[in-house]
Amino acid sequence: VVTEAELYAAQVRQSRRRDDARRSAEGTLRDLTELRIGDPVVHESHGVGRYRGLISADVGEGMAEFLHIEYAGDDALYVPVSQLHVISRYTGGPPESAPWHKLGSGQWEKAKRRAAKAVRDTAAELLNLYAQRAARQGRAIPLTEHDYAVFAEGFGFEETPDQAAAIGAVLQDLTSGQPMDRLVCGDVGFGKTEVAMRAAFVALMAGYQVAVLVPTTLLAEQHFQNFSDRLAEWPIRVAELSRFRTAKEQTAALKGLEAGSIDLIIGTHRLVQKDVKFKNLGLVIIDEEHRFGVRQKEALKSLRAEVDVLTLTATPIPRTLAMSLEGLRDFSVIATAPQRRLAIKTLVVPYSEGHIREAVLRELKRGGQVYFLHNEVDTILHMRDKLAQMVPEARIGVAHGQMAERELEQVMRDFYHQRHNLLLCTTIIETGIDVPTANTILINRADRFGLAQLHQLRGRVGRSHHQAYAYLLTAGDESLSTSARKRLEAIQAMEELGSGFYLAMHDLEIRGAGEVLGDNQSGQMQEVGFGMYIDMLNSAVRSLRAGREPDLEAPLAVTTEINLHAPALLPEDYCGDTHQRLILYKRLANCDSEDALTQLHEELVDRFGQLPAPAQALLECHRLRLACSGLGIVKLDASDEALSLQFRADTTVDPLRLMELVQKTRGARFMGADRIRLPIPAVPLNERSRMVRDLCRALVA
Repeated sequence: VVTEAELYAAQVRQSRRRDDARRSAEGTLRDLTELRIGDPVVHESHGVGRYRGLISADVGEGMAEFLHIEYAGDDALYVPVSQLHVISRYTGGPPESAPWHKLGSGQWEKAKRRAAKAVRDTAAELLNLYAQRAARQGRAIPLTEHDYAVFAEGFGFEETPDQAAAIGAVLQDLTSGQPMDRLVCGDVGFGKTEVAMRAAFVALMAGYQVAVLVPTTLLAEQHFQNFSDRLAEWPIRVAELSRFRTAKEQTAALKGLEAGSIDLIIGTHRLVQKDVKFKNLGLVIIDEEHRFGVRQKEALKSLRAEVDVLTLTATPIPRTLAMSLEGLRDFSVIATAPQRRLAIKTLVVPYSEGHIREAVLRELKRGGQVYFLHNEVDTILHMRDKLAQMVPEARIGVAHGQMAERELEQVMRDFYHQRHNLLLCTTIIETGIDVPTANTILINRADRFGLAQLHQLRGRVGRSHHQAYAYLLTAGDESLSTSARKRLEAIQAMEELGSGFYLAMHDLEIRGAGEVLGDNQSGQMQEVGFGMYIDMLNSAVRSLRAGREPDLEAPLAVTTEINLHAPALLPEDYCGDTHQRLILYKRLANCDSEDALTQLHEELVDRFGQLPAPAQALLECHRLRLACSGLGIVKLDASDEALSLQFRADTTVDPLRLMELVQKTRGARFMGADRIRLPIPAVPLNERSRMVRDLCRALVA
């Protein structure tokens, strides 16, 4: 057998339909994918404890599986696997400093109350912001269909599904008449620039000026080239404001902007200075927002009041990420990689001449180019001599921020045109110079970089269909601090394409979420965990929007305890790996629609074969959970003789309907003020589940 990979010397990637569902932004927070024994978890009613694994036990109705959580004072809580929707990972700070509550001590209630107070204030603030944004009349930018279609044709690649969705969302924002403030989070090289180009084109054709703001001169230069090429056939004048331009060119550009003769300006933070005046600015595009300082961000904010803003980022900083998760800013994630793109292989290795020579030669021998990142300008020339000795075959260029502009520009151009095949540089290359033939990067002393930075740097390579490599060089294991080791582990684990978003989530954990809403609230957030805090915030915002005072004492999700008098679990002989089972249990608990359950059912059959009876029962439990949601049913017990339903005091079910049901059904009766019991025939489990679901629907109707 000759495989396709051997014939074409390239790996064929299959994209899976189920990946997109798994990767939803919200799901990441509630995901237990990376839960290890001993990690902190949050139970909605009992607080923060430590996960101790899955255990199986016979509780009188056959085997059942439970999640074991340990609380302070050696207390243990066993949560049935069908109720994992009340469990989430504790994020919001380093696991070692997570609280550890004692069951029944009232600590959790107090922590929740404190968080609830902070949440109410934040929610009111957010709504105020929403209201201001909604009240501002934006301008509906008209879309000329024919011109747009011609421009879109010029994109030489097939749009990925996420990219198409992001473009659609941006166009809708622009034409809606509401001011746009959208964050497009897409991994390095996933086609965010195209989203920006389409938005710019629509605004330009409607007669508005567009400003593209980038953090570095090199990126400004590259965007200038790209935009000029794409817009060459249209009557649009593009200019650039950055250190690479002479004073004369800059003055001409400023005059042109004020007079309206220049339509599109690309520049660094030079663009937010006082002397830059626009005739008719309609859209601001900000690339890599996290690289701008606080002062520049304030200047940008004042721009936001009047114009549409589109922000592009590969790794959102936790604050922006949190604001997007809360729905404060519109948010599009581009998580699908372009066709034939391979994940970058990331290796953490101690610094040694052997490793470096091997890595560089492997790349040069296949005709590629290499970045060697050394972030100390003082010793960079010494490093060049060392590299020249190690790899005499390489043509080495040096680039750093203290060089003269022209010289730097020349080196970058030489590298781009392959006159150098090894670029020794500082983090000046961090943002967006696109060199398709550069497919290996070595990062010296990688332990000194932050997560977002490592992710950005790694994204400099692997921008074509060749396998790319990133070597993170460290001074050896002994010298690594705990958080540096964690960062390197996280970046290595997140090799998958599209992981920028997930790395930002990791960052939240390693750094804590203090900066999410200003420091004054980080305390409350640490007590209940980021996921829980965001849930409380969302629920408060929803109530305030609907004009109700948020009831922050009420549990977030009314959970229904379901007993079908049959074992409900994924048996070990069906899915043997405990960790996999935990992930599947949690994904089942996160399903919020019948469709999602059906999809997961298909996936289970696809991966493990036909469902055995206990797994069927587990699925039926979740179907019933969905049927009961919103009815205020606390407990549902369906044996093969009778069905018993217990309601909350504030149930939404009409009492008259219940009385009618009891009168109509032979043998039915009320058991106290909040329970009814109805006889049901002895039928197979799935039939019994269907009858109960029909009954629940009848109660809603």
